[in-house]
Amino acid sequence: MKIKDRLSLYFSLLTSGLLLLVMTVIYFAFKRSMEHDFYKRLHERTTIIAGLYLEADEVSPTVLEGLRRKVLQIIPGEVYRIYNEQDEAVFVPDTQQYWSRSLVRETRQKEYLAYKEGKRQVVGRVYHDNQGSFVVISSAVDEGTFQRLNKLLRIMLAVFLAVVFISYYSGRVLAEKLLSPIEKLVGRMKVISASNLDMRVETDGKKNEISALAESFNNLLQRLEQSFTLQGTFVANVTHELRTPVTSIIGETEVALKQNRTADEYRDTLRSVLSDSVRLKETISGLLELAQVNSDFSHAPLTPVRVDELLWELHDYWSNTLGPGCLKMQFGELPEDEMALVVEGNKQLLYIALNNIIGNAFKFSDGQIVSCSLCTSSEGLKVEIRDQGKGIDAGEFQKVFDPFYRSASASEFAGTGMGLYIAVRIVTLFGGKLSVSESDSTGTAILVTLPSVISLQDS
Repeated sequence: MKIKDRLSLYFSLLTSGLLLLVMTVIYFAFKRSMEHDFYKRLHERTTIIAGLYLEADEVSPTVLEGLRRKVLQIIPGEVYRIYNEQDEAVFVPDTQQYWSRSLVRETRQKEYLAYKEGKRQVVGRVYHDNQGSFVVISSAVDEGTFQRLNKLLRIMLAVFLAVVFISYYSGRVLAEKLLSPIEKLVGRMKVISASNLDMRVETDGKKNEISALAESFNNLLQRLEQSFTLQGTFVANVTHELRTPVTSIIGETEVALKQNRTADEYRDTLRSVLSDSVRLKETISGLLELAQVNSDFSHAPLTPVRVDELLWELHDYWSNTLGPGCLKMQFGELPEDEMALVVEGNKQLLYIALNNIIGNAFKFSDGQIVSCSLCTSSEGLKVEIRDQGKGIDAGEFQKVFDPFYRSASASEFAGTGMGLYIAVRIVTLFGGKLSVSESDSTGTAILVTLPSVISLQDS
């Protein structure tokens, strides 16, 4: 069953249920009210009957005649009796004792009694007269009320069926109106394929569930677009990056094996093979890191990461690799609140991103010292890594973050062009930014901005 049909069905059921409850309350309230009115009417009848038979000798003929006219307006099916102090019927013949002596005694004891015998309502009361104490009992069937209740029931049934019909179709119209944005969303989704992942679903800008769904789908499309772009880049570039060193290794090996060569020539060939192998290893390592980025981000939960501690871990790694003092740490005035140094992310991925940037800095610094600084701002944490290389042209500031791109100044250094691309992917995934803050002939500074837990709370 479609959602719109289900919604209209639920709406009609809810409306019908509430209406049925209200109608039930009205029906029984009306019935109770009519029964109460009829009891009052029977009570009045007992007074009239008692006055007619017991006070006839004490009233004028005119009053007595009026009383008789009232009594003549008999209620259909009415039965009344007057019982003396010996619980025997008087004035009205009652050979079969219509009401039992126990009921008469109970009425005399309670002074007033009202109850139902099936459809018949009964009222009994005690009437005190100079002739003694009498019990007057009157009963009748309220045919008018039954007719009115049946008529009310038919009207309610007709109204109920009409409301069910109207509520179902009005609910369907309402459901179609509410679900129309989802239908448009689905229609937009159907036209999106691998060839047009740059398309996005339009949102109305309102903060509702449908807009949240559209935004989530757009975010999914963005990730898919990035993945497909990476796949296309891989097909276009990785083949060349992998084939070139492999072809070079094979070619140099075949040439070396064609004839006997001197030891120096073999050593030159092995150096060339080693250089190509290192380049191949770096390319494969970069691809593996990129695969880890995509895998870890989709599976690893976000945890609090102390950035200053992470930088000290990188400092220890490079000190052990290149020697003490190679990575110069410069921490500004840090806040007392430790949470200002904490970001929500994945520690392993952040380690890879910062390590790639520091590794690039060492490569282009040609063995010189690399500096790493940390400070806080309203945007969060800022980590700046500065090398002592030849610098990057201003027109290449954005291109260096593209996959497999290598600037003109980097052509003399080995590499795959994947390091900064992997770094920017990771930093972006955690809501941060990566940019070239400064570059000249004395070196390049890469700025990493990550939102801290406190900055996210303030925003």
